[in-house]
Amino acid sequence: MYPKSNYFFYALAFAFSISSVSAKPATFLQDFRVTWSESHIKQLDGGRAIQLVLDQNSGCGFASKYQYLFGRVSMRIKLVPGDSAGTVTAFYMNSDTDNVRDELDFEFLGNRTGQPYTVQTNIYAHGKGDREQRINLWFDPSADFHLYSILWNHHHIVFSVDDVPIRVYKNNEAKGIPFPKFQGMGVYSTLWEADDWATRGGLEKIDWSKAPFYAYYKDFDIEGCPVPGPANCPSNPANWWESSTYQSLNALQARRYRWVRVNHMIYDYCTDKSRYPVTPPECTAGI
Repeated sequence: MYPKSNYFFYALAFAFSISSVSAKPATFLQDFRVTWSESHIKQLDGGRAIQLVLDQNSGCGFASKYQYLFGRVSMRIKLVPGDSAGTVTAFYMNSDTDNVRDELDFEFLGNRTGQPYTVQTNIYAHGKGDREQRINLWFDPSADFHLYSILWNHHHIVFSVDDVPIRVYKNNEAKGIPFPKFQGMGVYSTLWEADDWATRGGLEKIDWSKAPFYAYYKDFDIEGCPVPGPANCPSNPANWWESSTYQSLNALQARRYRWVRVNHMIYDYCTDKSRYPVTPPECTAGI
């Protein structure tokens, strides 16, 4: 049901450099606020975890109290179990601006019982988006909590699942390709109904008889430069996320990244000729 790979489990035996850096996870209210439908977000374990609820009345969402310019954000999430078709659980960063929006998206697209969960990532840089990639997860993300993280520095953006890189977007400004670096971004998450597109392009509709739908979060971790903050914070080499260790994938990370893309990628806008007859420039710039 959920494909496995001997190589993947072999790789898990090794240390992964990003996981060696940690900070004490915050309680929900330390760093976040409810943005809509407060009645559908329940704090658990003294605020160290939360439950999001989607029913026919409403979904819900929350956001960080501050914006950040570069750093790393992560959360452990247990996604909607069972028949989750038509539901979307999102974890993303957003500049909260219109014409020149910057955004880094994780969107978890539900599916019918027994089918793999699909993770869609997208990147907006200087207002330009439509850079979707999709992978099918190699495990059941509704059975337990898994770590989802976004690393963002001057060199690249790395989306990771359980410290396995699933997407890398390099800074190729020297080649005229936009890269988000001028605006701070807040951290957001939502649980909502999107059965017009989320599952098989909208063919699979949400089954409200299975409602309410629940997703769970814990280990909220934000390490970054708050905005406004010290003027030198984003470029300060003392910030661990700007150090040489995090400026590119190491050999193990690169192997894991290739493994994901070869075995689990199901859509890449770079190869979608119907949408992009001319390949977007970032796709041929070593990204």
